[in-house]
Parts: sequence; structure tokens; C-alpha cells
Amino acid sequence: MKLLALYNRVNIITTIIVMIITGILYYMAISWILNGQNDKALRVEEDEVFDYVKLNHQLPQVFDSKDQQISFTEVAPNSVTRKFINTKYHNGKSGYEAGRGLISSVTVNGKYYKILIVESKVETEDLIQIIFSITVGVVLFLLLILQIANRLILNRLWQPFYSILKELKLFNITDNLEITQTATKIEEFNELNKVAITMAAKAKHDYKDLKAFTENASHELLTPIAVINSKLDTLIQTENFSEKQSKLLTDLYSAVSRLSRLNQSLLLLVKIENRLLPEEQNVNLHELITELLQQLEDIFQDKRLTITSILEDKQIVANRYLIEILLSNLIINAVRHNYEGGDIIINLTQSSLTIKNTGNITPLPGTKIFTRFHKSSGSDGSGLGLTISKQICENFNFALSYQFLSPHHTFVITF
Repeated sequence: MKLLALYNRVNIITTIIVMIITGILYYMAISWILNGQNDKALRVEEDEVFDYVKLNHQLPQVFDSKDQQISFTEVAPNSVTRKFINTKYHNGKSGYEAGRGLISSVTVNGKYYKILIVESKVETEDLIQIIFSITVGVVLFLLLILQIANRLILNRLWQPFYSILKELKLFNITDNLEITQTATKIEEFNELNKVAITMAAKAKHDYKDLKAFTENASHELLTPIAVINSKLDTLIQTENFSEKQSKLLTDLYSAVSRLSRLNQSLLLLVKIENRLLPEEQNVNLHELITELLQQLEDIFQDKRLTITSILEDKQIVANRYLIEILLSNLIINAVRHNYEGGDIIINLTQSSLTIKNTGNITPLPGTKIFTRFHKSSGSDGSGLGLTISKQICENFNFALSYQFLSPHHTFVITF
């Protein structure tokens, strides 16, 4: 969920809750004020009754008006408690309606009377409803205006953030483009922009240093490795070696060969990452896989592997040299980690290339196998084969994934 949407949701919910509570308190306050006015009118009527009795020594004449009713009832002395009540008002036409009453008492000529004065609350309730409706309407209108203003204002306020985010999405450590300064008056976004520019510049600088180190180290290693290989070739051809000396020379030769392959792999990674390879061309995967399987036929026979290939005719636009390395890495990997008498299944369709092989019943760590120098136990590889394969796929916008569906380890290239 976007921050703006979350903010609007929280803002709306908070506003509605506040408005409901405020509306209830407002309604209660208006009701209390208007009831107070009714009670004041009832006290005035009560005083008029007392004044009339004091002056005339008799009860006033009882009559019903449109908005007020007074009644007198003889009761036992001191049995009445003065109080205000909510009651019903009989309007004589449509029945009863809400009313406000005052119960009091008066003594006339030695007799004790209960006084009930009732006034209609219809006009009061109508006034409360009108005031409350107007208030609700104004609140809803203000809420609508607030939301529209928030959306417009917040969208404009957050525009620099989205501009910075767009720059970060387009940032590529290998190109020469820099993150530009986004003009904004908001201090936090200015600080974010400065930090992003600084981090991007540092990342590019570190990357260039690392790339230069890798390139220089790999190139510098080429000559001593070639010299060591040449000297070892000459030394191995010399006679009169003991068995122990021959074994030591063989181990040394194997280690130097491995170092040479590692150096070549690092150089290849640098070329792939920097796109320093020949132009792309149409590549027929069907023909390329068929040729590779023919070249590896002796290896398959030595390990007694069963090869099953279902190949459709598939053309892609890519660098042929890199695709050969990609296919070779994956197929040789399927051979290297297989057991004698196992099987390899290769399936090429218009949308994907799947390479399955039997092997260890334990699945590989899917999150690590494509990292540099990660090797399974017992592997004699450089730990860069799958890394190079992943980099090649990303270079041509392919997706390389791994999954274990017993008993097969499966690598899938999605075009």
C-alpha cells in the first residue's frame, strides 16, 4: 500500500471518529441548552400560578393552549416533589408528541394540589434536527473539501520523492549516468536527494575501482600463469622422476590449470558486465544444443548417462559465444553432478529451455547457487559457472531459475 493511500485512510477514519464523537457531544449540548430554555419557560408559568393563587386565593382557570397544558390534582399534603420531567404532550389532533414538564405543588384554602405544567417539545426537536442536519452537512462538505485538498496538495508535496525514486530505479552502476538534483523546497527531500547522489557516486567509484582491480589482476595473472604452464610442460616431459615427484608435479599442474580457468572466468565476467563482447546475431538453439551434445558424447558414454532431448526449432537474438558458454556450463554442470548410469533430460520450447539431471537427493540452496565462488561439497569447479550463466541470462533479459523435483535437479531458462 502506498504511503499516500495509507495516510488518506488513516486521516478519513480518524476524521470520521472525531466527527461522530463531536456530533454526539454537539447534539447533547444543543439539547441541554434548549431544554434549559424550556425549563425556564416552565418556571415562569409556575411563578404565574403562585402569584395568581396568592392574589386570588384560588386556583387559576385551567385551559389548554397550542403549546402548553396545565393541570391541578388534589393529593395528600407534602406528597409532591418538585422536578422537571420528559413526558408526552397531548395535542388533541394527532395524538401525543414529545413534551417537557414541571411537577410542583401549591396549597389553596387548606387543600394541597399537585401542579403539572407541560409544554410541547416539537419545535425544540425540530430546531435541534435542523441545526444537527446543517452541522452534519457542513462537516461532510468540509470533509470532502479536506480530502480533495489533501490529495491535490499531498500529490504535489510528494512529487519530489517520486522523482528521486524514479532516478534510483533508473540508476545503473555500470553506465555513466548520474542521479540528478531534484528541485524542491522541502528540506527532508533535499536531504534524501543529497544522500542518494552521494551514495550513487560512491557506489560508482567503488565499482570502477573494483572493476579496474579485477581487470588488472586478471591481465597481470595471464603472463605468470602462461610461464608456469610452459615450465611445467617442459618439466613433465623430463625423464627420471620418482613416483612421489610425478604426483607432486601432476597436482601442481592441476592447480595451475584451475587457476587459469578461474582467471579466464573472471575476465569473462568483466566483459559480460561491461558489454565488451561482439554484436548480437540470430542464434539457432536447436542446432547449437545438438552440436554441443555431439561434442560431449564421449563424456556421456564414459559416465553411462542416458540423454533425452526434445528440441523445438527456436531462434533467439544474442551473442553466439555467450550462448555457447551458457549451454556448456549448464550441460557440463548436469554431467559433473550426476552419478554413473544417471540421466539428463533437455527440453527446448518456444518459451523456455529446461535441463534436468539426476544426482544428489538433497536440493541445492536456491538463494546461493548463483553467487560467486559458491560450490557444493566435493565440487572441483571454480564456483563461477552458474554465476556466469546467470549474468549471461540477465544480459539478454532471460530468466534463469533452479528447482528440485525429485529425483531431478532442474535449471530453467525462460526467454
